[in-house]
Amino acid sequence: MIIAHPEAPARPAPGRPAPQRAEGVLRLALKQEAGRTRPDRIYQEGCAKVRLVKGPLGATEAEPILINSSGGLTGGDRFSVEIELGPGAEAMASTQACERIYRASGGEVEIRNRLRLGPGARLDWLPQETILFDGAALSRSLEADLAPDSEFLAVEAILFGRKAMGETLTHATLRDRWRIRQGGRLLHAEDLRLEGPVSEILARASTLRGGAALATLLHVGRRAESLLEPLREILGAQGGASFWRGRLLARLTAPDGLSLRRRLEPALTLLRGGRPLSRLWRM
Repeated sequence: MIIAHPEAPARPAPGRPAPQRAEGVLRLALKQEAGRTRPDRIYQEGCAKVRLVKGPLGATEAEPILINSSGGLTGGDRFSVEIELGPGAEAMASTQACERIYRASGGEVEIRNRLRLGPGARLDWLPQETILFDGAALSRSLEADLAPDSEFLAVEAILFGRKAMGETLTHATLRDRWRIRQGGRLLHAEDLRLEGPVSEILARASTLRGGAALATLLHVGRRAESLLEPLREILGAQGGASFWRGRLLARLTAPDGLSLRRRLEPALTLLRGGRPLSRLWRM
């Protein structure tokens, strides 16, 4: 999916001294042990941090909370996350807060997320919304390698400015790339490119009809097909969902972040089989 505009602003002229940039690298491996999912290896570098929340009594899944201690990202910043789940491990990964992508004076923010699921593992990849500010430039990728019998749920939500603050985007750049493989075969691939006068682009009937929020949900698992109709009921007229070739994919648009969250929460709870979301997700 490519949405571009010939009048996208040029990059700043070269020759300026490069400012200090934020960089973060996180590598987390989880294993199943004695009926619970526990950390196996943790590596943290720069502004990337992780905290493991203790779940309710009897919970078998781990709850890693991903943290960007820089407080936001701008052009030239890099943030990388790798999560690996061993056989039978279960986890719900979320973020401490919404990720903020600020105006870029040069270059793009690079966010790289790489996920690996072993046999019988389950991962719910549930970062909170990403907020694009005017002039932001973001290049993001999500790669997941799934075992044939693993279960995977992912959401990526984007807010184009903060409507409650009266913000509008005149120009921004967004490139979002997904590659999901199962058993070594490509299961799902998509590329989104948005560049240029964002407010004009989002006003079109073929995009968001003037909305300011967008979310993509993907679910791979044994129950995925049976959840299609209940999910469609939750999404309503501003969303859609389809199931084919082993995956359930949904899109959801909304006029603002609050409206988006109000439908995302029940949708994610449904796809999680009724298990509660992280406390950071609940309104």
